[in-house]
Amino acid sequence: MNIAIIPARGGSKRIPRKNIKDFHGKPLIAYSIEAAKRSGCFEKIIVSTDDKEIADIAIQYGAEVPFLRPDVISDDYATTIDVINHAIRTCQNQGMHFDKVCCIYATAPFLLPEYIQQGLAALQNKEVNYSFSATSFPFPIQRAIKLNSNNQVTMFQPEHLNTRSQDLEEAYHDAGQFYWGKTSAFLAFSPFFASHSVAVVLPRKRVQDIDTLEDWDNAETLYRLLNN
Repeated sequence: MNIAIIPARGGSKRIPRKNIKDFHGKPLIAYSIEAAKRSGCFEKIIVSTDDKEIADIAIQYGAEVPFLRPDVISDDYATTIDVINHAIRTCQNQGMHFDKVCCIYATAPFLLPEYIQQGLAALQNKEVNYSFSATSFPFPIQRAIKLNSNNQVTMFQPEHLNTRSQDLEEAYHDAGQFYWGKTSAFLAFSPFFASHSVAVVLPRKRVQDIDTLEDWDNAETLYRLLNN
């Protein structure tokens, strides 16, 4: 049995009520629930939240909320793996048994069911504990710059000042959409970014962090363009 766990706390600071804020006609969390349902990968789709309103909306869109998350893992310092570990143990205590878990973020309106399916397929390799969404950086990270308090510039890697872009190794980053994992790996707090993980590489046009109001505006514009 496979389950999806969607973390969705109520206390978002930079975008208040972000997880249920209207995004092109639906609460943002609805897109994650619907992608999970359409993937056909899960026997249960569970939302981990500390918020009654979020719970009600999640149930309305087809998820289950078999428990409310305690305050101790609902603040700004709780990590994703803390939340997933708690959800797994709580579900197990309620008699649920499952081999694989997929953490899907509530802020992933660009997630497609086929990406979830690809992540599950990657876990068939016994050497793989996790698979997660990733995408490439649009600019060589080796030529990144930093600014001091006076906006003066220095390079992070000055040895690449004159290196041609095409000669630099391509770099990737977490796309922030999903993390598939074996239940045992989550319970052992194994790190996501290690040799036992495989990346499902997404096109950059389907990746957008939604942490600030500017991010939100960018996401709405991108969604409109992709679905026009």
